[in-house]
Amino acid sequence: MPDTPLKLFNSLTRSIETFVPVHAGEARVYSCGPTVYNYPHIGNMRAYVFADVLGRVLSYSGYKLTHVINITDVGHLTDDADAGEDKLEKAAKSSAQSIWDIARHYTEAYWSDIKALNIRGPMQMGVQDERNWSIATDYIPQMIAFATSIAPEHCYELPSGLYFDVSSVADYGRLARAHTDEGEGRIDPVDGKRNAADFAIWRKTPEGETRQMEWDSPWGRGAPGWHLECSVMSGALLGFPFDIHTGGIDHREIHHPNEIAQNQAHCCTNGLDVAANSGARIWMHNNFLVERSGKMSKSSGEFLRLQLLIDRGYHPLAYRMMCLQAHYRSELEFSWEGLGAALTRLKRMVMGVETLKARHAELVSASIAPPTSAVRGEEWTLKQVQGDVGEKLAQFVQRFEAAISDDLNTAVALTVLEEVVALKKVDAGEKLAAIAAMDAVMGFGLLNLDRKDLRIRPKDAELTGEHVDASIAFRKELRAQQNFPALDRLRDELAAKGVEVMDGDPLGWDWKLG
Repeated sequence: MPDTPLKLFNSLTRSIETFVPVHAGEARVYSCGPTVYNYPHIGNMRAYVFADVLGRVLSYSGYKLTHVINITDVGHLTDDADAGEDKLEKAAKSSAQSIWDIARHYTEAYWSDIKALNIRGPMQMGVQDERNWSIATDYIPQMIAFATSIAPEHCYELPSGLYFDVSSVADYGRLARAHTDEGEGRIDPVDGKRNAADFAIWRKTPEGETRQMEWDSPWGRGAPGWHLECSVMSGALLGFPFDIHTGGIDHREIHHPNEIAQNQAHCCTNGLDVAANSGARIWMHNNFLVERSGKMSKSSGEFLRLQLLIDRGYHPLAYRMMCLQAHYRSELEFSWEGLGAALTRLKRMVMGVETLKARHAELVSASIAPPTSAVRGEEWTLKQVQGDVGEKLAQFVQRFEAAISDDLNTAVALTVLEEVVALKKVDAGEKLAAIAAMDAVMGFGLLNLDRKDLRIRPKDAELTGEHVDASIAFRKELRAQQNFPALDRLRDELAAKGVEVMDGDPLGWDWKLG
């Protein structure tokens, strides 16, 4: 385990706490996944970059990580405040498609974004397994059993479904710090509800209607509520209490307090002065991504997707860099200029590592240096890297560890990584080892990237990267011949087709697609 204790901000207690695992040597984490009724926008993806870094830090610190990420394909309503139509049912009606086909399409789109951002998938005891994605509709029997077990003491039935009585558990709403109807009570009124904040855990299909997703239950044919899903899957896959529950800050106000109430009822626990009674010892939330033009809402029809960034010529890892430049609990403002600056920062790292790899390969080939074990990549732990670097680099490793152990301070950790990339007069193999270990947390895959990987051809670009490379090579020949008129003509021809030749670029990047 790390020499520097891992400290994390617990949203439930509103304080920084030292991470102490429920099970020695293990870390069990649950992250609220996407509702697959539409493509995720980049604000959604910030939550998964944050959860990925958390998981990587736990792995790097030597814990055997089990990380569950669910896929919500039923039960999430059009209003997060427990009102409106089911998002999947509504999408199916509007597109005249099978709800199962829609869920599959958008699940695969989410997985594609996960891969593009180099986000690790679910983990089981330290091993990544793509089969471990937890699909809500696979757990319907468990949801019915869960609801049946808590219904006698905590629920009541209305014509529209089975409702949870929030007054039946202690400290309801403590996570959101809500004690009035304006807090958790932001829920449309339903005739017969005992409390404004009471929420449905099973929704009956209205008479005369048929849903594409509905099941028989003791309360009639219908579907589970969104909040029930996460309680059931987290408990089934991690056991109560588990270590950490993550999600976006919007979940802190309604969804997670309702999960906690269900967990309390199921575990027969008392108040939330003991955090573990909530089902998880630590609740963590990332803040919003802010985009001033208003294109962060899916209801607008046109919203910022990762694919749009790629279509504009930005490598998706530039967005990962943008996220990690800010602390996960801070608001992050998106701008195209900021994304471009993040891409430039990533390019500098990639160039530095490229040069270092070439230098080390030359030393190995000349038998001056032994091969490095840096290719271990994601398997790196703090203990391993401490054994592979000398005193000079160890100081940087310690600073890096201190940053990530301070509530995942990736902004400071990135600066340390950049300092190591720029460091002179150190053993190339040791330097590669230190970079690989730090990058196992940052998640860029620096040892496997080169500058060409970061050149993304905009969707409307007329030329391929190979064509531009050939033109740039020809320009170098013209420059050597001092044929400046032809040199200028070729530059102008490329500019007309959206290629900016970067003569004098301090990065030596040669060109970029505009």
